[in-house]
Amino acid sequence: MRSPNPYRRGSLVVLSGPSGTGKTTLYRRVLERNPQVHFSVSWTTRAARPGEREGIDYHFVTGEAFQRAAAAGEFLEHAEVHGNWYGTPWQGLRETLSGGEDVLLDIDVQGARLVRERLRGTAFESLAVFVFCAAPSYAALSRRLHGRGTDAAATVETRLRNALRELSAWREYEWVVVNDDLDAAVADLERVILAARCRTDHWTREPWEP
Repeated sequence: MRSPNPYRRGSLVVLSGPSGTGKTTLYRRVLERNPQVHFSVSWTTRAARPGEREGIDYHFVTGEAFQRAAAAGEFLEHAEVHGNWYGTPWQGLRETLSGGEDVLLDIDVQGARLVRERLRGTAFESLAVFVFCAAPSYAALSRRLHGRGTDAAATVETRLRNALRELSAWREYEWVVVNDDLDAAVADLERVILAARCRTDHWTREPWEP
C-alpha cells in the first residue's frame, strides 16, 4: 500500500471478533506487509503466552498499575475479559492519527463497543473503521481454540460460550473478514485499510493542491 499522505488524518482500524478467529495471525501478517500501518500495543494484566513479547504484543502490567492508569483516564477503552484487564492507551494514539498515520487495534467485541462510544461526537469519530474477523464456522472456531494447547479446558469452554454471544455482533461493524484462507483474509483487510484512506472525511485539505 502507498505511504500515508501528509494532508490526511490516519485511520483507526478496529479489528475485533471472538477468540479463535485468527485475529493475531491476520494482523501480524498485515503489519509485516505494510510497515506504515502502526499497531496499538494494549496493556493487560494477564500473563504472557509463549512467544509473546513485552512492548510488542502487549504491555504486561500488574493489576495495581493498570487501575492507576484507568483512574487517570489514560485509556481509550478498557475492560475485564476472561478475568483479566485490557486497555488501549490513548495519548500516543491521538498523536499518531493526527499525524496522518494509520493505527490498527486488536480488541474484542466489548472493547470495540467501548471505542465506538468513547469516540462518538469527537473529532476522531469519523476516523474509526470497524472490522469484524470471523472464522468460517463455529466448528472451525472450536477446533482452533482446542488446538491452541495454551489454555485450560475450562478456559476454552468459557471462550466458546463467549464466542457464541460475540458472533451475533457482526452487523455492528462496517466490514467483515472471514479468516478461512489467510492470504485471502490478509488481502481483504488491506483493501479495507486502503479504502479508508480514500474517504473524504479523512482529508484535511484538497488532495489536488500542491
